[in-house]
Amino acid sequence: MLAALLYGQEDLRLENVPEPVPSAGEVVLKVTTATTCGTDLKVWRRGGHAKMLQLPTLFGHEVAGEIAAIGSGVEGWQVGDRVVANNSAPCMQCFFCQRREYSLCTDLSFNNGTFAEYIKIPPAIVHHNLLPIPDDLPDALAAMTEPLACVLHGVARSNLQEGDRVVIIGDGAIGLMFVAAMSLTEGVTPILFGGNDQRLEIGRKLGAKAAFNYKEIQDVPGKVKELTGGWGADIVVEATGVPQVWEQAIACGRPGATVNLFGGCPKNTKISVNTEELHYSELTLKGVFHNTPLYVRNALSLLHSRLLPWELLISDRRPLRDLEAVFQAMKNRQVIKVAMEP
Repeated sequence: MLAALLYGQEDLRLENVPEPVPSAGEVVLKVTTATTCGTDLKVWRRGGHAKMLQLPTLFGHEVAGEIAAIGSGVEGWQVGDRVVANNSAPCMQCFFCQRREYSLCTDLSFNNGTFAEYIKIPPAIVHHNLLPIPDDLPDALAAMTEPLACVLHGVARSNLQEGDRVVIIGDGAIGLMFVAAMSLTEGVTPILFGGNDQRLEIGRKLGAKAAFNYKEIQDVPGKVKELTGGWGADIVVEATGVPQVWEQAIACGRPGATVNLFGGCPKNTKISVNTEELHYSELTLKGVFHNTPLYVRNALSLLHSRLLPWELLISDRRPLRDLEAVFQAMKNRQVIKVAMEP
């Protein structure tokens, strides 16, 4: 079968590899749609990921497909079932899983390889995070379950309350999903900052009450204070993964704010925090990572509800052979997400 393998920094190769065969507890999916992700872009540009993969590796992690083969011991599924498979599952046994902190699981089972004709799903994911796709939900939307699950986990950790003024920094798919998810809470005012006018317009359609191009603003924290009566935002979400923007996000919060540092920065990077401001302004700084089985289910349900125009995040549909060109387009910010259809 044809599959994409990542060998290093911006070194992505399409190769013919053996089709996977399921062992006990596993299933094999025929990939119908694999969506690209900002995390994929970062991994491609950086040449690796601290937690999710070791090079060289099969690549991609957002997928919708049909069950093509079933290993022994798997119950409740049939060949031909349309499913979405999360890219991970917790062990349910470790210190953190016993405390229901599943995203911190010490034995989190990750799975990569969605940019291929077939993908094998490990037993833990089959058991905990393999879900049926509703008949009327297109595969391209279902494939976005994983990133939306991460966002819903991030929203839940942000102390969101009715009437909050929320600043989201970053107009990639994750930032736009945060705008959409935050807008569903009564009275919340999402304010989006990004660097692409077309994406900012999509942000408005997804629920942003205001959207600003940071390239046209000399002082983003100052602009936030101007919009919030001089105080700053109740909640700030950082969705770029740039250390300097983490610092900017902290400066956008009011006293008592929660700052969700969601964008994953390069390994071993650091930020500076004003200890006086952190202490006397009672700021809450949160690092939020990944998702949990609950939010995987909630994400698929929210996509199925069609409460929001999620299809705006799909910029294009392309065959697998165009994957390298797609990543170049993502690097140049010409597309948001692309549905790869093997």
